[in-house]
Amino acid sequence: MSDDAQRDDTAENGDQIAPENRGHAAAPDPEAAADDGDEGKKTSLFKKPKFWIILIIVVAIIAVGAVLYWLHARQYESTDDAFIDAHIVRLAPQVSGTLIQVAQVDNRHVEPGRLLAVIRPTSPQAQLAEAQANVQQAVSQEKQAEAQVTAAIAARDQAAAQAHAPIAEAAKAAQDLARYQELARIDRNAVAAQQLDQARAQAKSTAAQAAAARQQIDNAAAQIAVARKQVAAAEAMITARQAQAKQAQVNLGDYRITAPVAGQVVNRSVNLGSYVAPGMNLMAIVPDRMWVTANFKETQLTEMRIGQPVSIKVDAFPDVEFKGHVDSIQRGAGQAFSILPAQNATGNYVKVVQRVPVRIEFDTKNGPDPRKYPIGPGMSVVPTVKVR
Repeated sequence: MSDDAQRDDTAENGDQIAPENRGHAAAPDPEAAADDGDEGKKTSLFKKPKFWIILIIVVAIIAVGAVLYWLHARQYESTDDAFIDAHIVRLAPQVSGTLIQVAQVDNRHVEPGRLLAVIRPTSPQAQLAEAQANVQQAVSQEKQAEAQVTAAIAARDQAAAQAHAPIAEAAKAAQDLARYQELARIDRNAVAAQQLDQARAQAKSTAAQAAAARQQIDNAAAQIAVARKQVAAAEAMITARQAQAKQAQVNLGDYRITAPVAGQVVNRSVNLGSYVAPGMNLMAIVPDRMWVTANFKETQLTEMRIGQPVSIKVDAFPDVEFKGHVDSIQRGAGQAFSILPAQNATGNYVKVVQRVPVRIEFDTKNGPDPRKYPIGPGMSVVPTVKVR
């Protein structure tokens, strides 16, 4: 076949196929058209104004929130290195013996003076009885000495009464002698020599009797002084015997163990019939007065002052907010009072922020009373101090 004939066949075939193929070629593809439209209309997110408005608003909100949080947080200082503290009273006997009475007060509240335990006494009872008897004896001696004082006073009064007559006779005899001597001086013949001698003898005799009477009065007065000294000695003896009795009472009291303070009895380690020795720990009392010891970082103490209010959260009662105030700040970090303080005079020193104990007292008037909750020493708390 010639080239012209093949060209004609191709043209004819093309005329026959063209309508079908032409129809397919003319119909557009929907998916391809959509892709071309999206690519033409899609723009970058960063070029949209709405995105930048939202971003600016979010950043502004975050910045304002951060500033407000900082302004609020800077007013407070808090730490979780804190615990309940108290002066625990540990009870120990001063004498040895067997317990004949032990109060069943485990984890119970007791008042001061409550009897907790009794040790069987032996010799102190006899010593106390002897001391009390000695006191009674000393009292009797003092009464006897007072009676002697009364008797001495009566004897002095009697001697004074008996001395009136001799003293009066001596005075009369002395006056008569003086009168006779005056007459004899004027006129020797007015008074006989014998009469003058009798007057002299009478004056001497009565003067001696008066002197003896005065001596008896002085002796009686001396007896009064002696009796009064005996009274003073008896009173001193009473004081000494009473001191002995008190000492015996104290010795006997050592066998009775009582609560020195109000609080809760804990950690009882003895029972009825237990043998105890001096210094042995029998039980302990947690006093009603407790506080919080908070170990703040030294960098947290810049604005902290005594009296600042404190909010206290106890881990055991997270829903209860106790109130308190800063009572005192210890002068010195805790490590300075350890048994073996750190020696930093070395070449490999690394600075570590130290902790300083701060004592926080509870305010029962402004908040819950911790005594109404089972709170005790060693329990963890989180105090927050308002420093600004």
